[in-house]
Amino acid sequence: MARVVIVVMDSAGVGALPDAASYGDAPGANTIGNTIRALGGLSLPTLNRLGLGALLEHEPGRTQPHAQPPMARYGRLREQSKGKDTITGHWEMMGIVTATPFPTYPHGFPREVVEAFTTITGRPPLGNEPASGTEIIERLGQEHQRTGRPILYTSADSVFQVACHEQTVPLQQLYAWCQAAREMLKPPHNVNRVIARPFLGTPGAYYRTANRHDYALEPPPMVLDELARAGVHVCAIGKISDIYCGRGVTRAERTADNVEGMQRTERALAAMEHGLVFTNLNDFDSKYGHRRDVRGYGGALERLDADLAGLLSVMREGDRLLITADHGCDPTAPGTDHTREYVPLLDYGRERGAIGVLDGLGAVGEIARTSLVPGVPAG
Repeated sequence: MARVVIVVMDSAGVGALPDAASYGDAPGANTIGNTIRALGGLSLPTLNRLGLGALLEHEPGRTQPHAQPPMARYGRLREQSKGKDTITGHWEMMGIVTATPFPTYPHGFPREVVEAFTTITGRPPLGNEPASGTEIIERLGQEHQRTGRPILYTSADSVFQVACHEQTVPLQQLYAWCQAAREMLKPPHNVNRVIARPFLGTPGAYYRTANRHDYALEPPPMVLDELARAGVHVCAIGKISDIYCGRGVTRAERTADNVEGMQRTERALAAMEHGLVFTNLNDFDSKYGHRRDVRGYGGALERLDADLAGLLSVMREGDRLLITADHGCDPTAPGTDHTREYVPLLDYGRERGAIGVLDGLGAVGEIARTSLVPGVPAG
């Protein structure tokens, strides 16, 4: 009875794609490689055993020499979709190639969108600009609390983000506004995610809570649908269920951070006889990549490395562990946006050795499908 675990290190790219400049990226993005180089090295023994060290061995300041050949298959995946965001990357993992980029709003949302959202909330939003989430709540949080007006902002990605203080706008009200916004945002304004961004605290000390909720576009047919038809149990950890609108998900568990994400992953695997545990570790992106916190990113990699050692210890023969990413967010790059990068594939459980560069993140979903659905040849 096969069990598969997919761990998505959200934003952990491994080198700029050839078309990165057309996405506005500065040359040389490499989220993991540049983080390691900037910190003078990291201790990542488990990831190295799985092939990360060999994958990055041509990089200056790479992880550390590996004395033994990796115990997994390792390589890079070249994204085929147009974009460098969470939805685009995760959808491609499950077989959906996005040929037309989702709309972005570098100058804020147009008047007709803001007016429609004002009709939903009953009051005009504050902000309506590309911004860092932590910066904009610090700047506009007090005015929001005084007036009850929601804070609306976006980024370089296709997102419509609404921030509200939980003591000013109750969570269920914020969620209702965001769900209505999701239904309102039709082409040409079909942003790929509406995100509820609740926060707490006082002026000068606001902080975002773990009650974030993503409202994604409904995905086209995909691998998770096939697994559901085959009766495969899928446990979604972190924001995975939101990304796929709950499709094909048997059980969904939210997490506060990467540490809880890995704890829940290990518990879900222990409770499962056959199925998929699909985990997103969002701290890499939201806490460290976008904030250009190199030291924080490196520390999160080292903590994941230790947690992966525990996960490997409870895996049994026939299990498969896939470690990958959805895009890059190089903390050494200028600005705060995602970076268009190759992503790693560390594939533990079958063969070993280098697999080079594969076209498409869909290799992840295909491996899961062929491992879990009887009668389908293994990848």
